[in-house]
Amino acid sequence: MPYIAEAARSRLKHGCPPTTAGELNYLITRSVNAYLGFHGGLRYEHLNAAIGALQCAQLELYRRIAAPYEDQKRAENGEVYGPSFDESPPSTGAVTSLG
Repeated sequence: MPYIAEAARSRLKHGCPPTTAGELNYLITRSVNAYLGFHGGLRYEHLNAAIGALQCAQLELYRRIAAPYEDQKRAENGEVYGPSFDESPPSTGAVTSLG
């Protein structure tokens, strides 16, 4: 949550990097607030743009950083899902119904 102590806010204001998830959340929240303030406050268009930017940043962080890290750890430590879900199941020739 972004509700951090005043001492931490002051440290971040002077350019120190965040050291906790709360401090990171605070910096992100301040950036979104500045964006909304720059555009005149609350309007759906601006809220939608801010939420979209946050979602895209989340997805890009996962795609570029988290997924490769998880792949590395899977290669080092082994699969946990049993048979590989990376491949299609073998065909049995049977036709199945979904409904």
